Amino acid sequence: MNFLSHGVAFLEDPYYLAGTAVPDWLCVADRTVRVRSRLIERFVSEQQSTEASPELRVAAGARQHLQDDDWFHGQRSFAEVCLELSGLFRAALGPDDNFRAGFLGHIVAEMLLDRVLIEECPRFLEKYYCGLAEVDPAVVEAAVNRIATRSTERLAPLLPRFLQERFLQDYTEEGKLLFRLNQVMRRVKLPILPERIVGVLRESFEVVRKRHRELLPEHVLACLPGSIRAGSQRKDQQQIGRQVELMRLASGQN
Repeated sequence: MNFLSHGVAFLEDPYYLAGTAVPDWLCVADRTVRVRSRLIERFVSEQQSTEASPELRVAAGARQHLQDDDWFHGQRSFAEVCLELSGLFRAALGPDDNFRAGFLGHIVAEMLLDRVLIEECPRFLEKYYCGLAEVDPAVVEAAVNRIATRSTERLAPLLPRFLQERFLQDYTEEGKLLFRLNQVMRRVKLPILPERIVGVLRESFEVVRKRHRELLPEHVLACLPGSIRAGSQRKDQQQIGRQVELMRLASGQN
């Protein structure tokens, strides 16, 4: 799952929403810093108040991210889609390029799930960025520094750049998505991708689009237009779910 898939069910709760992005933000801002479930639990157990403070909401959102990733990566459908996409990239890049093809199969599947959400409901993306714009980056960084075993000063400066770039919108056009992918390739020190990969991205999107309902957890599917839990009932369920999660965190329960 990528940024929007992780956060779309929590667009009305800015600090929880920011928390769902924290693990991925750290991969860009400071890879030496990690927020893990056991560290989140330790942070919560040290709190003197059960009030849902902004820092606690960030922690709850980060744990939501970790739980969703555990579910997502354990799905057979995800393994099958990754394998199919890896095969498409391998056919385009050459049979000896197994590592790059496998890496692309994984990350492109996640990026294209965000594209499905954007195309299903374009307002999701605007609400996502508007929600994050309400967050104080210093509060998010402070929460991370209280959770993690190592501190960072690189996270807070990343958030304004993330909002300014708005790169999630680029996922809806293959040429722009290729540009974003090549940014990732440079960051992980892999060879950049040629222009012919645009065609592979187009094919890959059709694979992900056809199977997206197998790839997304129930609380994300509930947000999609046409869901039987859409509208006010969906909003009530999300609010209840967030409060339950925050109370569990505050009480130190797993």
